[in-house]
Amino acid sequence: MKILRPLSVFSIWSTLAGCLVLAASTAVAQVSLAPPGAQTPPASKPAAKPKPHAITRPAAPAATPKPAATPAATVTPAPAPDDPNVDLVFGAYQRGQYKTAFDLATRRAQERNDPKAMTMLGELYSNAMGVRRDDAKAAEWYQRAADAGDREGMLALAMLRLAGRGGPVNREEAVKLLASSAKLGEPKAAYNLALLYLGGESLPQDVKRATELLRVAADAGNPEAQYALATFYKEGNGVPKDLEKAVRLMQAASLADNVDAEVEYAIALYNGTGTPQNQPAAVALLRKAARQNSAIAQNRLAHALLSGHGTAMDKIEGLKWHLVAKGAGKGDPMLDEAFSELSPEDRAKAEAAASKWLGTK
Repeated sequence: MKILRPLSVFSIWSTLAGCLVLAASTAVAQVSLAPPGAQTPPASKPAAKPKPHAITRPAAPAATPKPAATPAATVTPAPAPDDPNVDLVFGAYQRGQYKTAFDLATRRAQERNDPKAMTMLGELYSNAMGVRRDDAKAAEWYQRAADAGDREGMLALAMLRLAGRGGPVNREEAVKLLASSAKLGEPKAAYNLALLYLGGESLPQDVKRATELLRVAADAGNPEAQYALATFYKEGNGVPKDLEKAVRLMQAASLADNVDAEVEYAIALYNGTGTPQNQPAAVALLRKAARQNSAIAQNRLAHALLSGHGTAMDKIEGLKWHLVAKGAGKGDPMLDEAFSELSPEDRAKAEAAASKWLGTK
């Protein structure tokens, strides 16, 4: 029986290397794992040789186009429960009433020097919510919030400094801001600081320190950190190899809708690696990730549908997903051969189904 192969060591490292680039380019507080970037991954243990006839996961592309599938997270300052005025600011923000949030936050920042209101103003200027985008003003408000001890303001300002928005790129300042924010308990700051330790550019490369920071963020429930730490346990990088811990972290991240974790957890379930085998559950999770435009999940789902393991065999549906994944750059010679063996009528059905999916994306 064919198995679904997990992500290679190189793909894991390059996936993590792309995360901070996404954060810096969007200057948001929370970073989603992006597809592999062009950075060179740190040295790690070599990947195990593919088993004969195993399904090989397609190589990761050098570009980083996938962030569109994952909405950018934003700074959402938590209101003080004993202050109804802050509730009004946050409530207006949540309802999309950005001009109202801007007016209320401005009043609170000016009259009470409220750091949460300052962070909110930075957020609104940074993302053109209720006001014209102004990176310089965003940086100014984030700076005031950071100076007042707001950990989210520190994080957001660090992202601007890394991106060179609202001022020149300043990696040294960004590192200090991330470290201060992480020390105050901000998990996203710990996560981003870990990525800097992995990248070895802004900071000396230190896998052990990166692992410690990822653990802090993962324990706080950050799904991106959970996914990243899971890859460390899976490969034994910076921590002892522990497939069961890796799978538990993948599961936690997948429950928070981290698509990369969904795919890896599904593969572990399908193969029974580090967890009891449950192929129907694995296929269901692959379907979910495939519908979220994960080309890897689409490729894996195609193989499952053609084999009939964990789901009813459906060659047309399977090859539909193959064509969709192939259009995204995830080709597969084995599936190409299966497609060529279909009757002309069935090939037309698979192509029509793929075109319908692509046309409704």
